[in-house]
Amino acid sequence: MPRTNIEGVRLTDLIAPAFYPVYWDVKDGLHTYYDLYGGRGSTKSSFISLMLVMGIMEDPSSNAAVFRKVASTIGTSVYEQVLWAINALGVDELWKTTTNPYKATYKPTGQVILFRGLDKAKKLKSIKVAKGYIKFLWFEELDEFAGEEEIRSVQQSILRGGPCYTVFKSFNPPISRSNWANKYVLKPHRGAYRHKSCYLDVPVDWLGQQFIDDAEDLKQTNYRAYQHEYLGDAVGTGGEVFDNLEIRVLSDSEISTFDNIFMGIDWGWYPDPFHWSKMHYDGNRKILYIYDEMRCWKTSNAETWNRLVMQHGVTSQDLITADSAEKKSVGDYRDYGSLCRPAIKGPDSRRYSYKWLQSLKKIVIDPIRCPYSAQEFPEYEYERNEQDEIISGYPDGNDHGIDAVRYAMERYYKRKGQ
Repeated sequence: MPRTNIEGVRLTDLIAPAFYPVYWDVKDGLHTYYDLYGGRGSTKSSFISLMLVMGIMEDPSSNAAVFRKVASTIGTSVYEQVLWAINALGVDELWKTTTNPYKATYKPTGQVILFRGLDKAKKLKSIKVAKGYIKFLWFEELDEFAGEEEIRSVQQSILRGGPCYTVFKSFNPPISRSNWANKYVLKPHRGAYRHKSCYLDVPVDWLGQQFIDDAEDLKQTNYRAYQHEYLGDAVGTGGEVFDNLEIRVLSDSEISTFDNIFMGIDWGWYPDPFHWSKMHYDGNRKILYIYDEMRCWKTSNAETWNRLVMQHGVTSQDLITADSAEKKSVGDYRDYGSLCRPAIKGPDSRRYSYKWLQSLKKIVIDPIRCPYSAQEFPEYEYERNEQDEIISGYPDGNDHGIDAVRYAMERYYKRKGQ
């Protein structure tokens, strides 16, 4: 369990059990980046503020910088949260806090927690501390920032001159799966610890009965809104073509059990890419697993086939269903020894294939092995008219991975009754 050297303080009264693993990971210095996201009442911001205050008190060379996109929101959000942490730890007399500018100073050493808005990002170069270095960063409401490039720029400006760093990023996932922050936490990063939480992970008496009642009421009256607001799920705007996706890493042992294998190719050169996908279909449970892919540009047919053989283990015995629009490419692959056949397609095949994919219980995509598919499927939305009303047609473009999957699974969705 978490512990503190502050007399009379029990961290188990301040940190929810769901955050114990994160606490020990931070204490042991196992990661640099901690991406904490989830629904209302998850106490992620409370946890981060506690870690900042305790971290500075335990490391005399450390300081912290806390960011909101808009400076005017600091006083009623992150600043108040840090004041709460100082009070909860019972160390008010050891800290001096000011609002002009917003700053918290640890009196015994002069270490500081600085608060900044990124309305004018160029001012970041002026951030200086009198003692030590800025070890801790906290980006609150991550989705409000301009994107990864803006965050990366801040980190590059500040994370220098010290032996180790701890960077917290926190947010409630926006409803759209295509929001950059939602995509960011799905993108593999070896130096990041990702943690999702919601109010169900927190002791009921911490939140109060009214909070619980409001959550349960929304659950009964508008479950989609409940999923988004309280569970922290990016449920989508209603325009997503695929609402049956599960983006997660597949283990080697899980993949070793796959036996009903399919492969598909969408031909391309430039700007459209060549895309090959490999998948396993569990017909009994109606679950499709997409677990390997290759995408490239300006690459000859001979070279793509060589890469598939050498890098992805494709053999001449593997059936590949490819876009029939390029008969020469299909012929080239057959000349190389590939068991490649053209997709049959036919009238309404596009619509039927999409409906079949939508009818599946689940489409599981490994974001490490298949980063393009993991981005393409969640972002693919129905077209809209000038009144922003959804049109039932499927847009053409940014769907190369989807097309490869459609071609591969043609044998299934063309069967009677599918």
